Amino acid sequence: MSQVIVYWSGTGNTLDIANKIKGDLGCDIFNVTEANVDDILKYDTIILGCPAMGAEELEDAEFKPFYDELIANAASKNIALFGSYGWGDGEWMRNWCDEVKAYGANLLNDGLIVNGDSSQIVDSEYESFINSLK
Repeated sequence: MSQVIVYWSGTGNTLDIANKIKGDLGCDIFNVTEANVDDILKYDTIILGCPAMGAEELEDAEFKPFYDELIANAASKNIALFGSYGWGDGEWMRNWCDEVKAYGANLLNDGLIVNGDSSQIVDSEYESFINSLK
């Protein structure tokens, strides 16, 4: 089963988490600026990472345009979500999960959210996230 991570990171926290996931899964990884939707859709599982921005929303200059094109063509695709935040309660992830399901994709988990960098990951939540991808 082929897996890919596509992420956007402003401060490096989401990149840090993406690299941890890559290390545990051995999958391909792309910064969203290097990713092509058609190429990404060829993977069996797509793991998307984006931090909460502004009023708990996805980054809108680079990540959101890529995501909008991808999700419009991702019905029945296996998708997992992750990201970091520094405020709020994770609303951006709940909304993101709901949107992925509304487009008909197979959401593999409820998303991994981390308050800060990978050193702040809750071990049991991370283990559950990784196991959903195996």
